[in-house]
Amino acid sequence: MIDVKRRYTEYIKTEAKRLGFMACGISKAEFLESEAPRLERWLEQNMHGEMGYMENHFDKRLDPRLLVDGAQSVISLTLNYFPEKVQEDTDSPKISKYAYGKDYHFVIKEKLKELLGSIQEHIGEVGGRAFVDSAPVLDRAWATRSGLGWIGKNSNLITKQVGSFFFIAELIIDLELEYDHPTATDHCGSCTACIDACPTQAIVEPMVVDGSKCISYFTIELKGNIPSEFEGKFDDWMFGCDVCQDVCPWNRFSKPHREPLLDPHPDLLGMNKKDWEDITEDVFREVFRKSAVKRTKYEGLKRNIKFLGKY
Repeated sequence: MIDVKRRYTEYIKTEAKRLGFMACGISKAEFLESEAPRLERWLEQNMHGEMGYMENHFDKRLDPRLLVDGAQSVISLTLNYFPEKVQEDTDSPKISKYAYGKDYHFVIKEKLKELLGSIQEHIGEVGGRAFVDSAPVLDRAWATRSGLGWIGKNSNLITKQVGSFFFIAELIIDLELEYDHPTATDHCGSCTACIDACPTQAIVEPMVVDGSKCISYFTIELKGNIPSEFEGKFDDWMFGCDVCQDVCPWNRFSKPHREPLLDPHPDLLGMNKKDWEDITEDVFREVFRKSAVKRTKYEGLKRNIKFLGKY
């Protein structure tokens, strides 16, 4: 039985690599006991702001067996999105690097479907579901359990060899496999670069981000007016924010991704300050036709640009 589990595990990890995933780790599907009080405290302190959906499905967030009948294993996968080039005009409004290309939800979901199909074809009748940041799954907790890295002080998953510019996704399946072990220690040490650099002081303590103060929350999740107390504190970010990752010493090891679907629209990186100031809905639709930026909609992006105060 051990040999069979090992063979299945090795096959899944080999397939994940073939599909372009950067890393694959596997954990036993069980209740995340240590995460429960952290999540409860974070919600009680209203650090989710107006993201009401974070209060839903509390039990499911902590127990994958409530999401997939008979769940045995959580397969955690990472996909690099670090770009080869960034926006050219350093004085223009900025977009988080993860949103340069096609919406990652679609890119990764297709890969996960192919991986699950491959598992079913090779192994037999295996039930499971794919998850990409849009369901109640604590992806960083599972990735940590699977030995894919440690949680940095900015609450991102960090891996020594590559940094943190990657997506995390899961396949939860009803097949027992060989399980990986968490990284023994974190490697942030006494570094506080991310805490010190956060423009809105959203990192309230190591590994705890007050989402209601995060620039990504304001520019993507918040639908109403951005509070005036944050004027002048956005560091020119109009969609998302990469500050806590850009300053992280481990990201000096980041290497450009090799996924063509994550490459930016040909016009995106060359747009200057005036282009953004004058952006029309037609240009928005063309440049961000299949992008995650569509989530904030044209009016939302215009609101964000205007809030930066220089446009």
